[in-house]
Order: sequence, then C-alpha cells, then structure tokens
Amino acid sequence: MLIRPYSTGEEAQLHAIFHSAVHGLACRDYTAAQLHAWAPQDYDGALWSQRMRANQTLVAELDGRAVAFTDLQPSGYIDMFFVAAPYARRGVGGALLRHIMEMAHTRAIGVLRSDVSLTAEPFFARHGFRVETRNLVPVRGVALENATMSRMLAL
Repeated sequence: MLIRPYSTGEEAQLHAIFHSAVHGLACRDYTAAQLHAWAPQDYDGALWSQRMRANQTLVAELDGRAVAFTDLQPSGYIDMFFVAAPYARRGVGGALLRHIMEMAHTRAIGVLRSDVSLTAEPFFARHGFRVETRNLVPVRGVALENATMSRMLAL
C-alpha cells in the first residue's frame, strides 16, 4: 500500500470514496435520510476541492488505485477518515491511522482527536481512542449522532 499526498484532480475520486464509505458502511448505524444528508450524490465540487487542499489530504492506494483518504491537522485533529466500502476490514484503515500517528510523533503532536461516526467508533477504540463526548450534529437539517474521540500519543 502507498500512502501519499492528495493531488489536484483527484477530488471526484475522493468524493466517490467518501460516498462509498458512508452509504456502503454507515448504513448499519444511520437511516437513509441521515446518509443522504451526510453524503448526498450531488455536491459542491469547488467547496469539496477547497476542503481537500486545505486539509492537506493523504491518500491510500492499493495497486495504483485510491481506496481511502484522511488528513492530520496541525492541532492533531483528524477531519476526515474514509475507506471505500469494498476495501473495509482489509487493513487499509489501520495502515492509514498508523501513518497518521507516525506523522503526529514527527510533528510533536501529543493528542489526536476526531469526531467519528457510530460506525467508525469501534475502529478508533481498537486503536486506543477513547470517547470524550457524544454529539448530535445537524447536517443539512438532519441530526446525526457521532462521538468526539481522542488518543494521547507518547512524544
């Protein structure tokens, strides 16, 4: 697996990963209305591109194909962490999270924090994250439950 910085022009491919993860995996924990609000098929491409650039997105590739993406903010916040549904439970997410933890160590970031879906909560818990708060977040007029989770890192 290759983990590399996002390149301009990959925005649609990364949105497809996001859409696949939400609709293909989170469907166990969220209603159809919640999934549609969270990851609608129609989206603002310019806004999405801006977010990918601003987040300094990292992409995980398998056999030359982007299958997951994430980011690590200077504060230690992970804004987005998504693995395409067909590649879930194959070690991609774990490798990507270990990569982020190595980056955090190099950058002397002592705490990682993220707002994670109900679906992703067990994954993050397996990797040493603990729930700080439970949240009810309005997204396009629909309430979605998530949890703010964090993990202390040894510096």
